[in-house]
Amino acid sequence: MLTEERYRIILERLQQRGVVKLQELVELLEASESTVRRDLIDLEERQLLKRIHGGAALPSPKIQELGIEEKTFKNIQQKNAVARLAAAQVEDGESIYLDAGTTTLAMIPFIDAKDVTVVTNGLSHIEALVSKRIKSYLLGGMMKIHTKAVIGSIALQNMDNFRFDRCFLGTNGVDAEMGYTTPDPEEALIKRRAHQLSASSYVLADSSKIGEVSFAKLLDLSEATLITESLPESWKKVISQKTKIIEGS
Repeated sequence: MLTEERYRIILERLQQRGVVKLQELVELLEASESTVRRDLIDLEERQLLKRIHGGAALPSPKIQELGIEEKTFKNIQQKNAVARLAAAQVEDGESIYLDAGTTTLAMIPFIDAKDVTVVTNGLSHIEALVSKRIKSYLLGGMMKIHTKAVIGSIALQNMDNFRFDRCFLGTNGVDAEMGYTTPDPEEALIKRRAHQLSASSYVLADSSKIGEVSFAKLLDLSEATLITESLPESWKKVISQKTKIIEGS
């Protein structure tokens, strides 16, 4: 099969599905994995697709990360429902990690457990935690202006001073095959390290995130409990086979 013909088939499949796995393309094109990888690299250089962990996705605007101001006013009711469910998991005397992000920020007013200690990399979270009179620590490191999240090697080193009963992480995508994903690899590293330092991990995602795939892999579905206000029926069976789900009624 000619190279341009492979390109056409790859792009047609992407238009149909939005996301396609590498192995699926290998079988579809009857080509070697190395050939398909080279095709994906070339198509990405032409800005016709975006390579992701295990495959490729369309370079749509949803891969571009919104700032915290824009995110704050999106899906407010859904986020509050997810935040309430998440806050209910916190127990008295626990030490928890709250990831930067608007859904974890929305958790704070709903935390009713006593004697809780919070570590966060979210600048916006600190004022809310202080107002709630919750003992809190802000990680040091480089401040990402767009999302007001602390990231980078200093933040990772700082995080190693702590251990958590639970961590609550935001995500931009939840997909049965691709797992939890986020646009920024630097933020993904912080989230992953929080998971490694926690006895229990939760990923907060309103229903608009289900089926979405972003650039950087965060975790496999099996590594964290999914908290969502509503899981579409088309996704419920396949996701529930891979992880525990806490869902709104």
